Amino acid sequence: MNTDRDFRETVRYFLDVTTPQILESTSCGAISRAQAWRAALFDFGLAAFGYPAAYGGNEDPLDALIWNEESQGKIPREDNLFGIGVGMAMPVIRDYASKEVKDRFLRPGLRGEEVWCQMYSEPGAGSDLAGLTTRAELDGDEWVVTGQKVWTSGAQNSQYAILLARTDFDAPKHSGITMFVLPMEQTGVDIQPLIQMTGEAEFNQIFIQEARIPRGWVVGEVNDGWRMAVALLAHERVRTGQSSTMGDSTQRSKSGRVPIPSRQLIELAHEKGRIGEAVVRQELATLVTGERIIEFIRRRNTVHPSIGKLWRTRQGRAAADFAARMCFPASPAWSSDQESEDYFQFHILNCRGMSLGGGTDEIQRNTLGERALGLPREPGPARDTPFRALPRN
Repeated sequence: MNTDRDFRETVRYFLDVTTPQILESTSCGAISRAQAWRAALFDFGLAAFGYPAAYGGNEDPLDALIWNEESQGKIPREDNLFGIGVGMAMPVIRDYASKEVKDRFLRPGLRGEEVWCQMYSEPGAGSDLAGLTTRAELDGDEWVVTGQKVWTSGAQNSQYAILLARTDFDAPKHSGITMFVLPMEQTGVDIQPLIQMTGEAEFNQIFIQEARIPRGWVVGEVNDGWRMAVALLAHERVRTGQSSTMGDSTQRSKSGRVPIPSRQLIELAHEKGRIGEAVVRQELATLVTGERIIEFIRRRNTVHPSIGKLWRTRQGRAAADFAARMCFPASPAWSSDQESEDYFQFHILNCRGMSLGGGTDEIQRNTLGERALGLPREPGPARDTPFRALPRN
């Protein structure tokens, strides 16, 4: 009979022994390392807490708690590849999709065999997501999709996307939306990278021209996509909050919008000979405390996900500002050939996106005000007005 101690030992063995072996033995790039690690995680029974056993899952809440405790700060950065699929798409498919869709996507998604992206925002529908105009029309046994999406993270590496599209222009804007699973590798899906100030192209714009989706690949019900969208956004905000504390704090990866770990900032202060300064030590203490607060928020399931998202943004920008003061007081003119400083330069620039991705800070505060505090909704067009009658950007 397995005991809690047996399970904890299994987790420790996987993280401390198996994980380094996998990452060191797989030398064909970050995607291959990520998929090898995720497959091993799944095969150890550690990749699908909260999922039925039929999909390789484990529904024991105590096992999930042990995993969260033991994996703190030990998840390789490569696993960020599956942040959208495992952290956002799979939970919504599990909770709302048909058996056909669950059987097709849950196991390969959780095992890392397929990579996912999320196609929500549009040029004219960012913060007002319900204003989207990408169209999906039924044509026999397929949906035909035409439109444009933007700020799509990881689309260039994805085989599938969670897509929001409008299926009824005569319904109110929140009522005529449907969530789909879109196959990315097809004619009609044109992915174009967007270069950021870091020099990376994490985001993309997507031009969709008569792309095809099987009729049954709907998540939830037709025209009930807004409810699905809100559910996925809740998972996204939980995921972004968790990413602040779950990643391996020893790795230095120029990817993802995560705060610089305080451990690395302490090492940086030592390198610059400033660890003895009282002000520097006070700032580091504040940053360590911020990490702990995010960890405690993550452990409390009753905390609204927007709180974790806001704390993660605050922590990320504070950590980047500290690194900037350590590395280069005259930041606009700074340039360095040192690899360690190049890493910090990337995250100093990249952290600004934390206030935008997954919903801006302003949207998070609106959400908390309306849904957590019960304040009146922000004024806007009548919610029962047909979408085609609303003014457009």
